[in-house]
Amino acid sequence: MIGSHTVLAQLPVRRSAGRAALPEDTADRLQRQLLPFLPENIRRIIAGLPAETAAGLEEIRLRVNRPLMLVNGDGDRMLAPDGVTVELPADALTVTGEDIQKAVQLVSQGSLYALEDELKGGYVTLPGGHRIGLVGKAVNDRGRLKTLRQISGINYRLARAVNGAADALLSHLVERGGGNVHNSLLVSPPRCGKTTLLRDLIRQLSDGVPTLGIKGYKVGLVDERSEIASCFAGKPQNDVGIRTDVLDGCYKAEGMLLLLRSMSPEIIATDEIGRPEDAAAIEEAVNAGVRVIATAHAADPAELAERPSLKPLWDAKVFRRIVILGRSRGPGTIERIIEGEKR
Repeated sequence: MIGSHTVLAQLPVRRSAGRAALPEDTADRLQRQLLPFLPENIRRIIAGLPAETAAGLEEIRLRVNRPLMLVNGDGDRMLAPDGVTVELPADALTVTGEDIQKAVQLVSQGSLYALEDELKGGYVTLPGGHRIGLVGKAVNDRGRLKTLRQISGINYRLARAVNGAADALLSHLVERGGGNVHNSLLVSPPRCGKTTLLRDLIRQLSDGVPTLGIKGYKVGLVDERSEIASCFAGKPQNDVGIRTDVLDGCYKAEGMLLLLRSMSPEIIATDEIGRPEDAAAIEEAVNAGVRVIATAHAADPAELAERPSLKPLWDAKVFRRIVILGRSRGPGTIERIIEGEKR
């Protein structure tokens, strides 16, 4: 059981993963990849942000008849029409219905119908891997979401890969001398860097790390939410390694079994497990000799152990490493690494 696991290591608290500062081409990426999809009045405000604000930018939030807001690692802030941070909603730029309509037209290139398949997932992926989430009136078909209408809110989420995020963790997840990779689960509440850390683990395990004696592994990635590789037109926009095969937008359980049957992976990676079928697919992969690296939402191991859908994984002692992430020193702090019992 997960409760019987012991603490393997408590790494020096550091920002080894999460939403660290953007690389030096931040301004260029914003200019080319994101600003063209913003209404002109909001585009001017974002383009004029101070460099330090742009460097930590995570999200741009547009909500109809609500203040224009930015989100970074410290929380959110409202912006006035001149781009200055303000405390009162009355002083902020109010996003109008026309702003939302213009943004939707830019994102959909004038045809929301063309994005219907993507809207089933509630977001659209842009070049560079940036994601635009949308909310509004749901249109259902036979009990399932078909598309969205009357868009009332848009979230521009900036993609960022942090190469090196997994450096401090690799030696704990791979046997000495670059041997077997341990089945591992990265655990944290939202916005604590799980996806960023997983992405860099995949990259390094796929490419290989000669200095640690790690050969390159064949990695099968099930990217159900298009957030790890951030594929656009079928091509990963984030570097996930030269030996990584990506199933984009595929349900996790189905994708893991498909990869197992067709791509002979040595490692399967996926994000946000939580359903019974996810647990069953992971068990099948492990029984076939494939290593699994995944993430899950939880504040701590005790909360995770209470989820009945994942109980079979604890009973079977699938995970040899459970990595607990937090924010004690910023997003992506590796708080603990817990060693599980051998299967």
